[in-house]
Amino acid sequence: MHPTVGYGGSDAIPAEFAVRLDPFALLAAAAAVTGRVRLGTNVLNAPWYPPALLARSLTTIDALSGGRLVPGLGTGWSPEEYEAVNVPMTERGARLDECLDALEALWTTDPAEYRGRHWTVPETHDSFKPVRTPPVYLAGYAPAAMRRIARRAAGWLPVVTPPAEYDPEAAIVAPLANLRQLAGEAGRNPAELGAILRLYPQAGAGVADVVSAIERTAQDTDLRDVFVDLTFTARSTEHALELVEMILGQTSHEPA
Repeated sequence: MHPTVGYGGSDAIPAEFAVRLDPFALLAAAAAVTGRVRLGTNVLNAPWYPPALLARSLTTIDALSGGRLVPGLGTGWSPEEYEAVNVPMTERGARLDECLDALEALWTTDPAEYRGRHWTVPETHDSFKPVRTPPVYLAGYAPAAMRRIARRAAGWLPVVTPPAEYDPEAAIVAPLANLRQLAGEAGRNPAELGAILRLYPQAGAGVADVVSAIERTAQDTDLRDVFVDLTFTARSTEHALELVEMILGQTSHEPA
């Protein structure tokens, strides 16, 4: 009712956030009824979940989808959400780092083991692995988040919010160039660091606004992957499907 931190710089929480569906169940359902589109999240707050449980859920979705999972992880912004899951928000960055280490161990080794300050996975025999190690994309703009992305993520998850003014250079090109420079300084091949645009149309945005953002992204950046979140524009599941069909029908660049 009275959040410590509101959403998007406001003092309130959007009414749309009163509906809370389980992301793992939704991704499993999507895996069952699709055969080509990749499956991602916008954004799963990894510090809320013990890595062993998170790995099991994500691996299951990856197996059901035939290796189409592209997990998007982050740390969130709401103190009340952290209170609700009984995880200290002040530890969110450290817990995310340890979670990424533990996921790597669980996804690539057998037996797998991880022991950190915040998370522990005792030696575990686990032959159930993903079809291929899921490429983890990370969200964030804070300096610490950007450094983490540069060091260890498959890519970055920038955000654009139609119908707000959109400058691809400022929103994507410049920060992605900085991330790739940081990746090079960390000993990585900068070209390996990708990005998936999170397109987050706000109330009042129309299909034309979404299509325009997709087309500008394709024209002015090297991004070719878009995740369209219809939280604030779709009135129902059926309406969401209608909007997706309309978007696909008006652009030659298919949202991921």
